[in-house]
Amino acid sequence: MSQKHVLLRHRDVPDIHQLDVYRANGGYEALEKAVKEMSPADVQGEVKASGLRGRGGAGFPTGLKWSFVPKDADEVYIVINTDESETGTFKDRELLERNPHQVIEGAILAAYAVGAKTVYNYWRGEYMDAAHECQQAVKDAYAAGLLGENILGSDFSCDFINHFGAGAYICGEETALLNSLMGELGQPWSKPPFPAVEGLYSKPTVVNNTETLANVPPIIANGGDWYKALGPSERSTGVKVVCISGHVKRPGNYEVALGSVTYRDLIFGEEYAGGITNDNKFKALLPSGGSGPLMNDQMLDCDFTYEGPEAPEIGSVMGSASLIVMDETTDMVWAAKKATHFFKHESCGKCTPCREGTFWMESLLKRIMDGDATQNDVDVLNSVATNIGGRTLCALGEFARNPSLSSIRLFPEDYKAKLKVSDVHALPVAAD
Repeated sequence: MSQKHVLLRHRDVPDIHQLDVYRANGGYEALEKAVKEMSPADVQGEVKASGLRGRGGAGFPTGLKWSFVPKDADEVYIVINTDESETGTFKDRELLERNPHQVIEGAILAAYAVGAKTVYNYWRGEYMDAAHECQQAVKDAYAAGLLGENILGSDFSCDFINHFGAGAYICGEETALLNSLMGELGQPWSKPPFPAVEGLYSKPTVVNNTETLANVPPIIANGGDWYKALGPSERSTGVKVVCISGHVKRPGNYEVALGSVTYRDLIFGEEYAGGITNDNKFKALLPSGGSGPLMNDQMLDCDFTYEGPEAPEIGSVMGSASLIVMDETTDMVWAAKKATHFFKHESCGKCTPCREGTFWMESLLKRIMDGDATQNDVDVLNSVATNIGGRTLCALGEFARNPSLSSIRLFPEDYKAKLKVSDVHALPVAAD
């Protein structure tokens, strides 16, 4: 059977969530190759050579992250970040429901590469019903000798534990996740030390996104150079699952070779989202859920890569590639208020700029929405959002300010329409 997907393989192979089907289609061959023919350093080397970067949003090189674990550590942990709380993101759920063994195999390979003997898969609390297939896959892997003691007859042993959080956006941040996993408040900690040196239970810990680890088995099976050749980009290699939602004709997950398409292709391409619902005009894109700065129509022709939306003339980020598309009917002040309410609700409250700043941003946006605002309120909103930046322990504060800052910059006319008539002349004009 022809397979065109590297990650979403269940779309090519029916019932690949079942162990016998997964193994019949090459499953766990990479693990066997690693434990019988490769050293941990060899596995790390292939992942480094592949150029794989973290798929959870930060985009940090995976192999490099693994290399930070001290070589003489007596106990190491792998933690899978399946919190997936970013708005508009639903890729990890599909992987673990429909192709769970590939994630499990990737986690075991990561454990082998860094000398870990335990893997924790941290799920967001709302995903409990979605975890049944993964839990069954773990049981089947234990029964087949793919987890537990002396995996595949080797000297390597590894356990896999599914753990559920209570459901909090902040626990997508790796140190807040580790706190939650240890039964503490889900709040970030100051760094250093970084988790790779002192993480879970004060032991070296590698935290990787679910999708990131799903890439590891094909990399080990086929080699790092093979993975790099999947797409044309030199700095953003391999494939990425894109979540597209909002005002599009075909929302869903799409697997894409990085650098092979533009954001416009993803939104309007017939093989992807297929255009705007009801053939309305496009207005705005949140390229990384609620956390990244907005993009307008003039920005859509940049490459779908990590560096594409980071160009100075665009000033956004790819993040977890959760594209939320908005058409001409969308009021961008309303959209900014909606996103800001989410971040205010999800702020852990530890950092004053985030705790207080999100409250005041939402209050100001409500005033603007109600028609009670002047230009001074927009200026204060811009000032509050600007001053959150760089003053928080984690990125939630940075994310929370983006909807306001980017909507003021790109869509001033939506704000102008709500200001008191005597004051509208003061608003800036959007740049071309």
